[in-house]
Amino acid sequence: MDARTPVQVNIFGHSYTVKGEDDKAYVLEVAAYVDRKMREITGRLPGIPASKVAILASLNIADELFKERARHQTQSRELDTQAARLNAVLDELLQDSPSQ
Repeated sequence: MDARTPVQVNIFGHSYTVKGEDDKAYVLEVAAYVDRKMREITGRLPGIPASKVAILASLNIADELFKERARHQTQSRELDTQAARLNAVLDELLQDSPSQ
């Protein structure tokens, strides 16, 4: 049995059937986001062809993704550094504590 559920979405005035394993609400949310990005581009650059709108929207979304990944990596490194410091402090405290 195919676990992929078809979902009808509307992006930039066109209807598409998207099949995937994700929840319908999630697919609709993602499609609405893409539609919103394309409409933002059209609002700033009226009259450009839909194919260019799609490319510019894709670039904007990819830029957001890359920035979010970089932010996540920075936070992860910071957490790793803090965890290492805490481990060092705990090791020192355990070494200094009297034996029972």
